[in-house]
Amino acid sequence: MHVVALELRLDLPGVYSLKAKRGIIKGLLQRVHNRFAVAVAEVAHLDHWQTAGLGFVAVGNEVAVLQSRMQKVLDYIEGEGTGIVVDLRMEFLA
Repeated sequence: MHVVALELRLDLPGVYSLKAKRGIIKGLLQRVHNRFAVAVAEVAHLDHWQTAGLGFVAVGNEVAVLQSRMQKVLDYIEGEGTGIVVDLRMEFLA
């Protein structure tokens, strides 16, 4: 069994309230969860309007498949145009 975790920081230009931010992030995380079958959560910068720290985790038998899935998650988030990915970290656990 292998576990992959992706953590990223997303800048949200043009967002000026926590309510607006939470609406955007909640929808994004739900779409990613449904589309890619990964666990999702907002894990950092909870009280900052224009920044979100997001975490994604998946479990599987092959590292290459997990890496590909997380790359697809990242590509999807970047393609959505919701925010700008400014930092990311991916970790594999055996």
